[in-house]
Amino acid sequence: MKNIFFGNIVLGEFNPLAPVSAEPLTHFSIGRWSVVVSNHMFMIAVAALLLVIVIPLIVRSRKIVPAGPYNLIEAACVLLREQLAMPILGPLTDKFISFIWTLFFFVLTLNLLGMVPFEKVIVLLTGKENYYGGAATANIWITGALAITAFLTSIVAGVKEKGLWKFLVGLAPPVPWWIAPFIYFLEIITLFIRPLTLAIRLFANIMAGHMLIGTLLGLIFIFKNYFVATASVLTVVALSLLDLLVAFIQAYIFAFLSTLYIGFSVKSEH
Repeated sequence: MKNIFFGNIVLGEFNPLAPVSAEPLTHFSIGRWSVVVSNHMFMIAVAALLLVIVIPLIVRSRKIVPAGPYNLIEAACVLLREQLAMPILGPLTDKFISFIWTLFFFVLTLNLLGMVPFEKVIVLLTGKENYYGGAATANIWITGALAITAFLTSIVAGVKEKGLWKFLVGLAPPVPWWIAPFIYFLEIITLFIRPLTLAIRLFANIMAGHMLIGTLLGLIFIFKNYFVATASVLTVVALSLLDLLVAFIQAYIFAFLSTLYIGFSVKSEH
């Protein structure tokens, strides 16, 4: 590791991107293709497994008065349906609410799992370096895949609801003929920019939080000072609580914007 000398202090270089970097865990071959499984792919599998197993187990035992995790899940589902989807989709809400619920809980689970230092726990237990962990939603390829899924869902929903011709014609509002081509061109660009902004918003917020926390913790090893260490730890605790709030907010925003884009596609009004 290269060192930087500053007065009597030796600063060891560290990588603030380490907490959000994609690292290969293993690989396998499919014919001539080599498929690399990264830590972020592993976290996606863990999140999917948790949602498939844990949520059905929680909601299976229905009680007259909900309590505990069941109450939280029910409250979240009711909030998403009544306060988010219903005002946008109206009578079409129940056609898409399952997709909206899945999107919200999947993004939220990935955000929360990214805050758990699995690799550090494994190091403490086994003493072996590993990469089993990481913030999957701090990977632009993963948030991009989620955004494209939401984008394609909105397109397919619009075509299925209105038909291909009415969907294409309805992309632009009624305007004078001489300005219609320009407006239509802008609407087409806007249509394809939506998934890009959706992906970048989630990616940037999650990555920034993890990079900041990683940088503050790195200051402890650089300065090796009790005052700096105390200030860093207290700041990291405060930022971790903020990150917890951001995890919920970003999952909600992702679900909200996806619902909004579906609403733009399926409704007759522009």
